Amino acid sequence: MSIQNKVVIITGASSGIGAATAKLLASKGAKVVLAARRKDRLQALVAEIGENAIYQATDVTNRGQMASLAQLALDRFGRVDVLYNNAGVMPQGNLSERDYDQWQKMLDINIMGVLNGIGAVLPTMQAQQDGLIISTDSVAGHVVYPASAVYNGTKYAVRAIMEGLRQEEKDNGIRSTIVSPGAVKTELVNTIGNTAVFEGVKQLMDAPEESALALNPEDIANAVLYAIDQPKHVVVSEVLIRPAKQQV
Repeated sequence: MSIQNKVVIITGASSGIGAATAKLLASKGAKVVLAARRKDRLQALVAEIGENAIYQATDVTNRGQMASLAQLALDRFGRVDVLYNNAGVMPQGNLSERDYDQWQKMLDINIMGVLNGIGAVLPTMQAQQDGLIISTDSVAGHVVYPASAVYNGTKYAVRAIMEGLRQEEKDNGIRSTIVSPGAVKTELVNTIGNTAVFEGVKQLMDAPEESALALNPEDIANAVLYAIDQPKHVVVSEVLIRPAKQQV
C-alpha cells in the first residue's frame, strides 16, 4: 500500500506517538484525520502539518463521537483507508488498592475505545473491500508484572480483539495490526498515578537516548509507517518494539 493520498484516522493524536505518526504520514503524502480530547493541541498540530491534516475533538469512549469522526473522514476525503487506534491510559497500582475508578477508566479507553473505533470504520471498509486497522498495544500485552495487572489485562484484550478482527474480516480485504511498544518517552507516564511506579518510569523517560532505556515517539511512528506501507496481499499482524536495554 502506497502512503500517498491514503486517508488515515489517528486517535490519541494530540501528543506523543499519535502526533509523531501524523507528522510522518502526512510528510509522505497521506491525508490524516486527527482526533483527541485536547482541541488546542489538535489545532496547533494541524497548523504545523498543513493541508494534509484535519481534526475533530473526540473522546474515544463516546461511540457517537467516534462515528462522527469516521463520517468527517468520509465527507472530506471520500474514504477511510487506515484507522490507527492510539488513545490509551496507564494507571498503575496493586489490585489490593481497589482503585475501581481507574480500572474502569482503563477498560473504557483502552478496550472500548478500540472497539468504538473498529465499529465506526468497519461498514465503510467492508463496502470498500479494503482497509487496515492498527491499534497501539504494548509489551504489557505480552508479559505481566506487578502493579500493572489491569493495564496488562486491557492490552492482552486488545491483542485478542485485533486477532479476532483479522480472522473475521480477512475475506473483506480488511487487515489488522498491533504495534506493541516498550517504554516510550510520551505523556502516557502522566497517567500512572502511583507515585512509586511513576518515579521509576520517569527515570527511564529522562534517560538520554544513548542509554537505550526508552524509545522516542518517532520510533513507533516508523513502525506504523512500515505496517501501512505494504501491498494488499501482506499483513503485518504485529510489531513488538523495545528499547535495546529494556528488561521485560
